[in-house]
Amino acid sequence: MFRAKIAGIGHYVPDNIVTNDDLAKVMETSDEWVRERTGIEQRRYATKHKETTTTMGARAAEKALAQAGVDKNEVDFIIFATLSPDYYFPGCGVLLQRELGITKTEIGALDIRNQCSGFVYGLSIADQFVRTGMYKNVLLVGAEMHSMGLDFSTRGRNVTVIFGDGAGAVLVQPTEEDNQGILTTKLHSDGTYAEKLAFINPGAHGGYHHEQAGEEYDYGYPGPDVRGEMFITPHMLENGQYYPNMEGQFVFKLAVRKFPEVIKEALDDAGLSFGDIDMLVPHQANLRISQFVQKTLRLRDDQVWNNIQKYGNTTAASIPIALSEAVEAGAVKRGDLVCLAAFGSGFTWGSALIRW
Repeated sequence: MFRAKIAGIGHYVPDNIVTNDDLAKVMETSDEWVRERTGIEQRRYATKHKETTTTMGARAAEKALAQAGVDKNEVDFIIFATLSPDYYFPGCGVLLQRELGITKTEIGALDIRNQCSGFVYGLSIADQFVRTGMYKNVLLVGAEMHSMGLDFSTRGRNVTVIFGDGAGAVLVQPTEEDNQGILTTKLHSDGTYAEKLAFINPGAHGGYHHEQAGEEYDYGYPGPDVRGEMFITPHMLENGQYYPNMEGQFVFKLAVRKFPEVIKEALDDAGLSFGDIDMLVPHQANLRISQFVQKTLRLRDDQVWNNIQKYGNTTAASIPIALSEAVEAGAVKRGDLVCLAAFGSGFTWGSALIRW
């Protein structure tokens, strides 16, 4: 059985820089308020009508393929992780295939809906495909275009100030070298508090989950038999119920507990300890979470890569963007032990250990 390695990596972020001061022009917030709570200074927004989640993913994928020295027609499977797809359906996997111009090979394309943990989940899947010999060149992409679905008013500021657009990609290949590749991945989920961080409408739930929890939530449905009108109602539009919802403090408290747990689980499985980590690349959810985890693990500043200050939270794209930057900067070198960790909506969380 082979071991899987990351043979190439690349990222893409849009040119449009949006600062905290820019957001303060359309909502009640300030640069100080955002920095204090999240550590974010600016983020990138894609150009509407010219860029999409898919096109950004394609640009990152092209860089990953070029670094690996692999022609696009040699890719034999695609995994695409996002919560902001171009279409409700089909998923971005096939759109990426078309954008890259590799439809003639008719390779498989898988879409991952694990939000902030999407890249780690996708890496685990790619790892299994390569280890078993099923595929030799798995293209994994994490991309997000959050700016198309945020509430740019004071009502939505707690969520809107956090998120940005961008994409990252890796090409996963087999390796026979003992001191290289993905050592282990650990995946978890708990749907108990799914609505604490969720994009609820539009959807097919019809209010079911809130009713089961004994909660009152007025969707403004005209009646149970008018199915078409249950997907999007005027009430939803009038009350902004089609924007993301997040209970920040709840998410923060759970994240700072699960991050160290899942990192330790991976290290234990590999017979390693926190002190063996050369570089930790956490999902860029909130700089305060990353700093808390760093302190808990007793890691130095040069052992943790953070770039949320520049890009905000890019969800499924955040880890590959950060890892790509770290590699470009020479902060990750051959033989280094790299740890990836993510926590997000679902709730889902996971980690991966890689010998670079």
